[in-house]
Parts: sequence; structure tokens; C-alpha cells
Amino acid sequence: MTHAAQLQTPAETNAPRDLLGMGPAELEAAVVAAGLPKFRARQLWRWVWRHGLTSFEEMSDLGKPVRQAFADMFTLDRPAVTRRLTSSDGTIKWLLRFPDGNEAETVYIPDKDRGTLCISSQVGCTLTCSFCHTGTQKLVRNLSVGEITGQVMLAMDELGDWPAGKPGRRLTNIVLMGMGEPLFNYENVAAAMRIIMSGEGVGLSKRRITLSTSGVVPEIARCGAELGVNLAISLHAVRDELRDELVPINRKYPLAELIEACRTYPGLSNARRITWEYVMLDGVNDSDEDCAALLKLIRGIPSKINLIPFNPWPGSPYECSGDRRIEAFAARVLKAGYASPVRTPRGRDILAACGQLKSASERARRQPTGTGKPASGMTADAT
Repeated sequence: MTHAAQLQTPAETNAPRDLLGMGPAELEAAVVAAGLPKFRARQLWRWVWRHGLTSFEEMSDLGKPVRQAFADMFTLDRPAVTRRLTSSDGTIKWLLRFPDGNEAETVYIPDKDRGTLCISSQVGCTLTCSFCHTGTQKLVRNLSVGEITGQVMLAMDELGDWPAGKPGRRLTNIVLMGMGEPLFNYENVAAAMRIIMSGEGVGLSKRRITLSTSGVVPEIARCGAELGVNLAISLHAVRDELRDELVPINRKYPLAELIEACRTYPGLSNARRITWEYVMLDGVNDSDEDCAALLKLIRGIPSKINLIPFNPWPGSPYECSGDRRIEAFAARVLKAGYASPVRTPRGRDILAACGQLKSASERARRQPTGTGKPASGMTADAT
């Protein structure tokens, strides 16, 4: 068991249970245990995940005694929004506060043909990638199933996307690329994604969900076999000695092991490719030699290479590669037969771009245990 898997999660109590963290079987068992018929669980499930239920009083097809019974048994709370920031390009970033005072961030990125929600899986991050702002915040704890699904619910509330599945909904894709390493919280992430993918609820296809990992090799095959979602790898370097510095988990799972896990990812095909995320760092990993080594490394793997201009943050030791260097690198990748989009930075002005997420929850971990209150001076942006 990994260190991250042993982290504290919200304590179990006799208080009403978080409905947003319950799968259909678990919900049915709770409803039956309360003396209600099974079909009430199916009704409740559809109200929550199809219609975005926020109050049990909204359940117009149920009698008042049943609605009250549900209210006594369950909660429907979304994470509290501490701060909401909107970028000049339409990107929205929410700083979310959970009942224990810890915080994480969620970002919605609108495009012409899609709307992508970038969600967090942990408070903080354990990976300490040297180019990543989020990685400068120490790991506090894993997010629960309900805290993960709650990010989706909150976004759909604000975007007006209920009932789920309606034509023209704004949230069309989910990427697990927010705070934390999702494969270090696999059980909760998997349970949350199964709920979101349920055909009786939000109904988001597995092909519209991408899980990004820095290379937790033992969990990669499991993710592919059990969830079948798209896989993205935070690669960023093609030599072990450099990747050890940029992505320290490489010291435990070096490139040879990572590449083999990707080569054998379940369901991999030309229609379902690995996305390699590669942040462009001036004079660090952006040479023609680096590009040639990258192409050799992934040879034979159905792939897409996502080139990411480095997003600056206060105190960063790196600079972004120049436009000409990025264009030359992308051209070599494209000539080799791989799609090589250069990611347009989004939400830079609100520190919502790739690698910039960093809430103030690190301060919360310093407060006395059990206060239930966030540390003073929390803001969405790092200082």
C-alpha cells in the first residue's frame, strides 16, 4: 500500500451520509436497510444524477414522509466555493472548501466544440515535480468519492447542464489533471468516475474522460482494465536523469517501466491513443536531440503528443521555450506521423493554467486538529 493510500480521509460518523459518494449498490443497500423498497433507491439515483437534485423537497413524485426519510439519511452538499475567478478567455476557477477546512481547485475550460472540467483528486500533491506550481504544496489528504463527484455537480449546477444528457450541454469532457496524483487515490477516483459514467445518471462516456498520471506504473493497467478511460502521461523528459529531476516519481518507476506499462495499456489502438504531456522548458528539454529521443521512446505506441508551453509562476526556476523552438519541435513530431498540438494556455491570468493550480490549503494543515475552521488569509492564488 502506498503512503498516499494510507492518508486520512473524512471520518465516518452517524451523521447523514454523503449521497454524492455512494454508488448504486451502496445506495440501494442503505435504502433497504431503512425499510424502504428498492425502487426508491432508483428514483433517488435518477433525481440526483439525472436532474442535479439539491433539495429533497424537489422530488415532486414522492410523498412527504419519503422525502423526509431521505433528508434524515443523506446529504446532497456540494463543496463550498471560497472564491470564484473568471479569466479573460472564459476559463473559470473555483477554490473549493471541504467540511474539514481543507481546499482544492477545479477549473472549467470552454472551447468552441467542447467544455472541459479539470478536477482535483487530492488536497495538495505528493509528487513535487520541479516545474509544477501545484507540486510546491505538500500533500494533505486524498479527496473522498463525494468530494470528487461534487466538483462535477457544482460545475453542472453553474453551467445549467441539468438534466444530464440534454442537447448542447456545456460540460462535455473531464480531465483528472487538477491537484494531486489520481492513481495515488485510485479507489476513490475509480468509484467517482463510475458514478459519473453511469448511463442512469450524468452518462459521460469513458472516451470523454482522461486520467493523467505522472507514472504510477502498478496502477496503470488496472485503470485501463477497470475504467477504460483515456490515459495521459506527464512525461516531460526522455532521459531518466532529467526526468528524475523534473518528475521525481521517475526514481521509483523509471522510463523503461513506464513505457512498457503504456505499451500494454488495455484497449490501446489508433482510435484510443496515449497522450504524452510534454511541457516545453527553455534549454532543458526542447532540443532537436530531445525530440528525436522522444520519437524513439514512444515508437510503436498509438500516441498523441501534447506540447505545453510552460506556464510561469512566482519563484519558478524555469522559462518557457520560445515560440520558434516550440514550432520546430512540433513540426518534427508531426513529420514523424504523430498529432502534436501545442496547447493554448488558458486561464493564465487567474493561475488556472496547466501546472499553476495551488490553493492555500497548505496553511490549513498547520492549524490545530479538530478546529473545523480554515486558516486565515486563504486565497485562490499562491503567493
